[in-house]
Amino acid sequence: MPQFIEDRIFPYSAEQMYDLVADVNEYPNFLPWCIGARLYNINDDDFYADLIIGFKVFRERFTSHVMLSDGKIQINYIKGPLEHLHNVWCFEDRDEGGCKLHFEVDFEFKNKIFQKMVGGLFTEAVRRMVSSFELRAKEIYKNKD
Repeated sequence: MPQFIEDRIFPYSAEQMYDLVADVNEYPNFLPWCIGARLYNINDDDFYADLIIGFKVFRERFTSHVMLSDGKIQINYIKGPLEHLHNVWCFEDRDEGGCKLHFEVDFEFKNKIFQKMVGGLFTEAVRRMVSSFELRAKEIYKNKD
């Protein structure tokens, strides 16, 4: 099962990055391969999200439970083409400014053949996704610092 862990420093506050990642409705506007998002059962500290991911002829809907807490966003898979998915974003302000991101994701496709095909692309896809959040932060916060 592919797993990816990354620690990164951003020049933005933990609150800014947390807000950006928690704003799932905006994902189709900047996240590669995300072509739709729908949120429901929204509460102060959690919600459910359907994301539609598309690439060429591939199109799938993923349903996840998103839990929000102080500086941490945790995503647990509910249904879709995966066997499982677990994703965690942790943001922590740094004394020298900006914040540290700790990001983890692991998943497994139900279809083992597809898993083997995607496995080699997984790391690059996740890096591109994290970079997309960084570019989005630059776009949103460039005039607010």
